[in-house]
Order: sequence, then C-alpha cells, then structure tokens
Amino acid sequence: MSFLNHNGRTLCYRLLGDSEKPLLVLAHPLGMTQGVWDDMLPALLSKFRVLTWDLPGHGASSAWPDGAGEITPDDLAQEALTLAEVADAKAFHFAGTSIGGVIGQQLVSKYGDMLISATLTNTGAIIGSPEAWNLRAANVRANGLAAMAGEIVPRWFGPAACKAQPALLDGWKVIMGRGDDNSYALLCEMLGKADFREKLRGRDVPVQLIGGEEDLATPPESLKILAQCCGAPDPVILKGIGHVPSVECPELLANLLLKNLG
Repeated sequence: MSFLNHNGRTLCYRLLGDSEKPLLVLAHPLGMTQGVWDDMLPALLSKFRVLTWDLPGHGASSAWPDGAGEITPDDLAQEALTLAEVADAKAFHFAGTSIGGVIGQQLVSKYGDMLISATLTNTGAIIGSPEAWNLRAANVRANGLAAMAGEIVPRWFGPAACKAQPALLDGWKVIMGRGDDNSYALLCEMLGKADFREKLRGRDVPVQLIGGEEDLATPPESLKILAQCCGAPDPVILKGIGHVPSVECPELLANLLLKNLG
C-alpha cells in the first residue's frame, strides 16, 4: 500500500504492475474497500498497470474532515485523477462498481478526455431514492456502521456466493463496521442527489455496462436505463450474481475486462 496527501486528507492506494502497460483505475463499492479487486489482480496485471484506492473513511483512507461539507461525485473523481497523475498516465481505463460506477459517470461526463474507456458495473444514472439514502445516512449517524452492517451486507451478494463462502457475510460485516460513520453517511447523501440521466448524452468515451441478475441494490433495469442515457451497448447481466461481481465471480469479471478493453 501507498499513501498520498490530497486536499488535507490521506488517500490509501495501490499502484501495481508494469509502468509500460496501460493504466486501469478501479473504484470500489460503498461500505467496502479496494480489497474487492484482489482476486482479479493476477489476471488484470497480465495486460494492465492497476491502480486501486480506498474511498473517504473506508479502508485506510482518511475520513472526510468534520466541517468540510458534503461530498460530491466530482470530489471522488478528483481523487481518481490525482492518483492517475501519480502514475504518470495521460489517459486511463476506468472500472467501478456501485458508487464506483457513479465516479465513472462523473469522469465520463466531465473528464472524458482522460478516459480510454469506462466499465461501469452494478450502478445506475440514479440509484435508489433521496428519501431512502437520507434515512440510511441518519440511521448510520445514530447507530453506527457496525450496528447497521448486519442489515446492509446481506444485500450485496447473491445466494450462490453466500452458499459457496459461508463466512463471506461475516467478513464483510467486520470490514464495513470499521469504516467512518460520517463519511459513509455523507456518501449516502451524495448518492441521494446524484442524477446523471442528462449528463452522459453525446459523450465519446466507450462505455461497457455489467450487472448482476440477483442485484437488489442496482437491478438489471438500472443498467438498461443507464445504457440508454449514455448510448452504450446493452449491459451484460451475469446470472446468479448480486451486487459485487469482483468478489462473487472475479475470474469472469476479469475476463470480461480483458476481452472488452482490447
């Protein structure tokens, strides 16, 4: 792991692989860490230099500072751009899941000249409703992530993954419970406001969309609407997979990236 000071915070990131290969930046889902990509790295590093990082208050990245106000999609996109600059990349491939896909949409809509391609998985031009996100934010601030993890984590994975890995839910409950409550709540509020339906039209970045058949948070219909918004091909919907394919079917997702990113 490496660390970088950015706007008064510490970002924890990993930059792996051959500097001569094209850069692939990966953004993880809400409540998780950059560790979601670990099982994909051996395959991806055969073709890419890979950069992953922890979002605010997740993993080993600093919490969002008290009194610093809201978090916006552009704040998170700037983290990705700053880290790409550390890697000396003039342009890069991007892949992100859930809130990571929201970061990708911000990059596509505003910084397309920096992108070679964008792969967005298990996400949407809008995700859920403002009311639901604001309620979750309030509950997290009142009760803490450790108490909320038991309710949230089971929604991430399809039945097949839970059956194959009996300790999967317990492990991710521990990881989620160690996150920063306020940073998580601010990200929930950001998701309640994020709406990219009119921001992606006419963009030139090649976009690939991937979803999970068993995804409760961002069901296949969310990806189909997103495809219409950004002019992407029909999404690839993975059978039996929930919200986090990098954990549930890492080999399959890595193969899709390797195939579609040239």
